[in-house]
Amino acid sequence: MTLSRRRLLHLAGAAGALAATPRGVRAEAYPARPLRWVVGFPPGGGADIVSRIVAPYLAERLGQPVVIENKPGASSNISIQTVVNSPPDGYTLLFVPASAAVNVTLFDNLSFNLLRDIAPVSGLIDFPLVMVANPSLPAKSVGELIAYAKANPGKISIGSFGTGSTSHVSGELFKMMAGINMIHVPYRGGAPMVADLIGGQVQVAIDVLTGSLAHIRSGSLRALGVAGKKRSEALPDIIERLNHEINAGLVNPTIKARLADVATTPIFFTPAEFGAYMAAEVDKWGKVVRASGIRPE
Repeated sequence: MTLSRRRLLHLAGAAGALAATPRGVRAEAYPARPLRWVVGFPPGGGADIVSRIVAPYLAERLGQPVVIENKPGASSNISIQTVVNSPPDGYTLLFVPASAAVNVTLFDNLSFNLLRDIAPVSGLIDFPLVMVANPSLPAKSVGELIAYAKANPGKISIGSFGTGSTSHVSGELFKMMAGINMIHVPYRGGAPMVADLIGGQVQVAIDVLTGSLAHIRSGSLRALGVAGKKRSEALPDIIERLNHEINAGLVNPTIKARLADVATTPIFFTPAEFGAYMAAEVDKWGKVVRASGIRPE
């Protein structure tokens, strides 16, 4: 079921942002050693699943290993800080979740500037968000959940994969739109959230469909509803190479089929388009954060 006949919300995951790189670094031999792909969520979640689908293909195209490094915590800020602190040589990639755009407004004293310190490289996929429930919950649709929540204010828990994550702000937006009171329960990633949802420790959650799809198919969870603008001048050859290879992977039949199987849709950006998209996401989610009054925990 859809909410108001529209998808509940969506999370655009983009991979391939680099720590901003200085001019003058020789790029003709790139890559000459393995690359790191930093993911700000634990293994088993949607971001991790997609990264591990694309990374081997990218490694084959580049002729160097691409190693996934999970750095969960602080609503993906730890992963971003890791990349910003890395040598600016084009060898550290970042999976940029939509929560990165939320964090710009949510956190007052970030030690990095997302739009300045990260060089956009390529889009990756569009994650549809899904509202899922433990099967023991009486509600079998979004409409029934709203009615049940209104009859039981403050008695239903709604999980997210972190304070300030898109899972969280989407839940806040849903509560605002529906006029209901639900108790937010934050987790350190989608995988532990789903585990508790299946176990009944939390009743409802908003997840990327990729993370919950297998459990929806098995019946363990019930789906209620699917809900800087110029090109970087730093190492343009590296950025263009990565953009080309990632986009080539997204149209590769094998990679395309695997991404479709985990309910994601490829998104294609030039580096400049990705940069503009990131700026727009910062503005959009900033409005939700300010309106809802969310603060870091």
